[in-house]
Amino acid sequence: MEKRLPNITIPPLDDEMGKTVREYVDSLTKPLGSLGRLEEIVIELAKMTSNPFPQITRPGVIVFAADHGVTAEGISAFPKEVTEQMVRNFLNGGAAINVFSKSIDAHLRIIDIGVSVDIEEEELISKKIRYGTANFYQEDAMSIIEAINAVEIGYEQGQQMINMGVKCLILGEMGIGNTTSSSAILAAISRQNLESLVGSGTGITAERIIHKQKVIRKALKERKPNPNDPIDILSKVGGLEIAGMVGAMLAGASNRIPILVDGFISTTAALVAKMISSQVTEYIFIGHRSVEPGHDIAIELLGKKPLLDLGMRLGEGSGAAMAFPILHSATLMLREMATFTQAGISNKN
Repeated sequence: MEKRLPNITIPPLDDEMGKTVREYVDSLTKPLGSLGRLEEIVIELAKMTSNPFPQITRPGVIVFAADHGVTAEGISAFPKEVTEQMVRNFLNGGAAINVFSKSIDAHLRIIDIGVSVDIEEEELISKKIRYGTANFYQEDAMSIIEAINAVEIGYEQGQQMINMGVKCLILGEMGIGNTTSSSAILAAISRQNLESLVGSGTGITAERIIHKQKVIRKALKERKPNPNDPIDILSKVGGLEIAGMVGAMLAGASNRIPILVDGFISTTAALVAKMISSQVTEYIFIGHRSVEPGHDIAIELLGKKPLLDLGMRLGEGSGAAMAFPILHSATLMLREMATFTQAGISNKN
């Protein structure tokens, strides 16, 4: 019998709660709308959580790590071995996401969902589906069953984090070659030309960007991913860590947990999650705008606006972790500011 993703129920936003919170925000001691997007953010959080005073602490960061066979085509500035080396760096606390997670008091979990070697470390959560994807320039990246399993593992990891009491999910990834996979996924979904989607990734030259485009173009022609089938796209040109993030996003949305999406790769994963369940986007914030050219297109397809624009392109969930204090400030505004009545201040006529 053919394996399929289980049905995932995502509750609708609580629009009535949003109206209640909007009225309360307007009663706070400030001119109407003077806190700009911060006011809209807290209203969105109230609708997501169905809570008049939404809580988003403690946050949880999940970093999915996996390798990509397409690195054999010379599409990255770094060798494939860097994936393993960076996972060890995460476990030793030396990466940007470690620093930023600590700064926001986040739970941090590192998931090996497809690194090409075995890593024996106590702090690493090993959920390896296979030792990296196949080279999708030559063959499908993975089987349909492997793609579904990766989404399910992501869902389980997201659910476990939520069961720990996490109130906001921040998703990150590590996988040399994953901007190539993300560009292929985005090209399949958006049907836009590769020149507008493909960037420098880890820092390749203009000449190698052209090579990267050629690799993706041929792969799409040979693999023929179905633009209407998210699992088919993942299996043919996707990544295991991308599929893991898809599942974790579905878990967050199904539990009314706000999701902070990072840059290009995780936003591409959000597009795949949207194809599985369109309501997932109602629970998503885009943490920052990446300098990867495809990110603007992915953001537009999600109908979102990033919180930060700092010229970042690291991945790992770093930009999303940097954006978390903005969401936290919005909730504190609601919880701790006085109303005009409480403060005994005359309101505008």
